Amino acid sequence: MPLQHAVEDLVRAAIVEDRTFGDLLPQLMEASRSASPAEMSAALPRLAEGIAQAPPNLGGWLAVVSGAWIENGADPAPAGRALVYRITEVTAAALAFGKAWEEAADGKPPPDMQEDQPSQEVFGTVAPGLGDGAVTAMMAWFALPQYTMAGCTMLQMAPDVRASVDERDFRVHVAGQAAQYLGQLDHYQTLLRVLDGERLLVLDRASRRGWTVTIGGIGDNFQLHVLLGGALIGRPGGLDGDRPSPEIIASFLNADVQDEPPLASSPWNLVDAHGEWIWNEGVPADIPAVNGTRVVVIDPPAYQRTFPAGRRFPLMPATLRVDGMHLPEDLGAWWPHIAPATR
Repeated sequence: MPLQHAVEDLVRAAIVEDRTFGDLLPQLMEASRSASPAEMSAALPRLAEGIAQAPPNLGGWLAVVSGAWIENGADPAPAGRALVYRITEVTAAALAFGKAWEEAADGKPPPDMQEDQPSQEVFGTVAPGLGDGAVTAMMAWFALPQYTMAGCTMLQMAPDVRASVDERDFRVHVAGQAAQYLGQLDHYQTLLRVLDGERLLVLDRASRRGWTVTIGGIGDNFQLHVLLGGALIGRPGGLDGDRPSPEIIASFLNADVQDEPPLASSPWNLVDAHGEWIWNEGVPADIPAVNGTRVVVIDPPAYQRTFPAGRRFPLMPATLRVDGMHLPEDLGAWWPHIAPATR
């Protein structure tokens, strides 16, 4: 069966909750095996309509298909925004389920999203608190892992989608609240906060020099730390020190990592403009801005840090580009806004 026809049949069945959905899904999966990325990209807009309109229990399977296609080379743009918006809706419904359960279950833990299944007993527990929304909330609860898995794949591989998300703070907040029930949502909300095309001002306190850099696809500050070292150490106009090896730099950019990755080390201590440490466990979006620009200050290392090489999000390639160097006399207006390190 041609892929486009298989998608059309499956989406129609999902939206109207037709029982043929269970038979059509394997047919689509089989058609996907031989489909080219171009064919999958062409079929994604219709799949996105199904993700947006189908009830959570069926739409979750459509989301899984979209994630698999994107990982296999399909253009994520046609489905990306629909998937992000639907994940927020499904997550909000799952949160309502969790709250209703906690109020009614007398301390009994909620059902496991991935191991348990909807049942009359589960429905009966939350129905008094949710009324007519109980069925949707219950289905959202059990479908949330599927949506989240697809969302994590898509956000890693689609910088244009990441950049186009609206109401970002609200979506991050909803995902963060639900992470107590599904740990993978912590990864999802972090991906929503990834900065793309973001310019940072990097200042070296010792030499009073600075650099403007542009970053994209960086999943945590371990990655930022290593990529700054690769960009600034041992380069013309850069800084002295031990530059990370090419292998380690590549592992934080776009290269696959070995089963036993080498150890990376931290050449500096990074602080923000207020003198607070920039923790490696955080993300670049945590770095506060001064006059609209996020500022990173390089200080000597407080102690030796080592950590395994590799990206937190293996499917997400990163970029860090040095746009220009600033001499001490260029930065006179900046230093009065830069506090000493607090530690």
